[in-house]
Amino acid sequence: MTKSRAKLWWLAARPKTLPAAIAPVLIGAAMAQADGATVFLPALAALFGAVMIQIGTNLANDYYDYVKGADAGGRLGPTRLTQAGLIKPSAMKHAAMIAFGLALLIGCYLVWRGGWPIVIIGLLSILFGVLYTGGPYPLGYHGLGDIFVLIFFGPVAVGGTYYVQMLDINAVVVAAGLAPGLFSVAILTINNLRDIDNDRSSGKRTLAVRLGRCFARCEYIVAVLAACAAPPALYIWTGNHPFSLLAMATALAAVPAFRTALASTDGTALNGVLAATGKFLLLYSVLFSIGWML
Repeated sequence: MTKSRAKLWWLAARPKTLPAAIAPVLIGAAMAQADGATVFLPALAALFGAVMIQIGTNLANDYYDYVKGADAGGRLGPTRLTQAGLIKPSAMKHAAMIAFGLALLIGCYLVWRGGWPIVIIGLLSILFGVLYTGGPYPLGYHGLGDIFVLIFFGPVAVGGTYYVQMLDINAVVVAAGLAPGLFSVAILTINNLRDIDNDRSSGKRTLAVRLGRCFARCEYIVAVLAACAAPPALYIWTGNHPFSLLAMATALAAVPAFRTALASTDGTALNGVLAATGKFLLLYSVLFSIGWML
């Protein structure tokens, strides 16, 4: 593969979205370590599987949006490689299948480690990754994408990572998973706010299209602030891990992004907010994880 070809596939994988896959695994691993986990290999396997599912979902999204004509108008976001004619539809579809296949492969080890709960989590994650833009009732086209990312990039990912290390789960871990899920909702919301006109014209009925720009802007800010409220809520609940409160500082870092989201309809500016929100998610996950283990 030539360098330019490799760069195209790297762009197709949408690396700026990968924090949504990495952050909840980091949090789940840190919480397991704080509770005395003696193994770390399952967490690494969970990380690889989560990244492959995210990439597979991105590639499938590129393919199915092309098939459904959702990218036919003038896009404000990054170039969709299939629509631009840079990657053949068949190649994009096969690449998505390979990514999901790699996730299934590493999933065999996780199933050996964690049993049937991991089978259910893995298969549902891949299924909904495809159904996000594929199938007869694509979730992203009917305003259900927000619920999908909240659940699967939040409690499911955090809880699953914790479970494969501890072979147990508790309500605190599941609740902690809501924070990265909410950040992922914020990422999706800014994406949909940026694309609202193009989505409306192509029949993609995201929440931003259904409820308008004002709702999307409020949803973005509320999602980030609610995520940053998780550490104090968990501290009040458990009475432990006070250093996890450091993650609240992410809300301060997000203030410039709030201002841009509230004031701008410019695609370039909103692309900047989208990239920044992925960084906020990583910042939150690092601060929370370190604080939880101290």
